[in-house]
Amino acid sequence: MKKIALLLVTGAVLFSCNNDDDSKTTTEPDPVTVDFQFTQYWDGDRIANADYQTTTYLNANNTMLKLSKLVYLISDITFTAQDGTVYDAGDYSLIDARNGTNATFTPDIEIPEGDYEVSFTFGFDDEDNDKTGGYPDLNSSDGSWSVPMPLGGGYHYMRMEGTFLNEIAETKTFQYHTIRANKHTTLPPADGTLESTQDTSFVVNLGTVTVGNSTTVEVQMNAAEWFKNPNTWDLNINNSVMMPNFNLQIDMNENGSNGVFNLGTVSQ
Repeated sequence: MKKIALLLVTGAVLFSCNNDDDSKTTTEPDPVTVDFQFTQYWDGDRIANADYQTTTYLNANNTMLKLSKLVYLISDITFTAQDGTVYDAGDYSLIDARNGTNATFTPDIEIPEGDYEVSFTFGFDDEDNDKTGGYPDLNSSDGSWSVPMPLGGGYHYMRMEGTFLNEIAETKTFQYHTIRANKHTTLPPADGTLESTQDTSFVVNLGTVTVGNSTTVEVQMNAAEWFKNPNTWDLNINNSVMMPNFNLQIDMNENGSNGVFNLGTVSQ
């Protein structure tokens, strides 16, 4: 009789424990935002505000140059989880490297903590680029970021400007402006009818990033790469009137998508 009573008590305790376990709920961590910090380098040297119009750089064509402006557009920062779930912020940021404007940017999206493949688009792809007039801040920034309709409309991707020493040691200016490539019936600088355009934005894959509750991702631009690979850039020949030149826009796209942007430090 004592054994039966003991078994009944034991069973009641186990049943009570099981009920306690069943009543517990797992609390998922709150979703988080991710900060991005955009920094600029010339090969291994960080480009600071004081370097603009003062520091001389040597490009791959052995041309000495100084930078006076570096403004560029990034869009569609995307996080792809290990299970394939895609989180696309769908927003954009115009970074003025010299003035530090938008050097830190937080995409308007919250995601669970974990490991993600992180990417973004340099410039606007065609879907976003065709929303001409749809970005009031870009229309009014930096002397208007929009591209004239005869050149295909849309928006600039980047404006990099400065001076260089030409082959006879004269100081000349350059305007390295990237936009959607546009083809005309006659080659620039002559005016011609716009025949077609080609999307020259490109996606930058930063690789895998572990996202915690306070993550900052550094995105490094190596400005030297714009002049380097696969097309060695000769500023003596190509220093201006690049926007209406279809072939030059393709060349700049090839250089830009070949390692201009890289993942820097990730801090938690």
